[in-house]
Amino acid sequence: MTDSGVSFEATRRVRDTCLCLHAQRAARTLARRFDEALRPYGLTNGQFSLLMTLNAAQPPTVGHVAALLGADRTTLTAALKPLIRRGLAEVRSDADDRRLRRLALTQAGRAALGAALPAWEAAHAALERDLAGDPARLRAELSALSAP
Repeated sequence: MTDSGVSFEATRRVRDTCLCLHAQRAARTLARRFDEALRPYGLTNGQFSLLMTLNAAQPPTVGHVAALLGADRTTLTAALKPLIRRGLAEVRSDADDRRLRRLALTQAGRAALGAALPAWEAAHAALERDLAGDPARLRAELSALSAP
């Protein structure tokens, strides 16, 4: 037992079995891999995912993008600012409801995505080869965890 009343055995058990800890560690490792692949294109993995989310026939609403990315609106707004400053994305008012804000790719944003996509595809293919299990099953299980 430590002074906190938590045994070192409990600490080891949490370290070795905590799904949250393992998922966080894996997420950071994945983020670094994709950041490295996308760095030559001036994008982080988060920016790439955000821009890809905006690549839609109809510009999505802020709420839709936030929900898809699992982010709150404040975090999304902060992530958008550098992309807007770089001219890769823009915020538009909805044509039918001026209260709604829609997020759109600019031509420069489409070009950035097009340039970076092959690097993402290569990094993603390498990751799937490195996985011991079935990537489709892993995606399904992660999606189930994040479903509302």
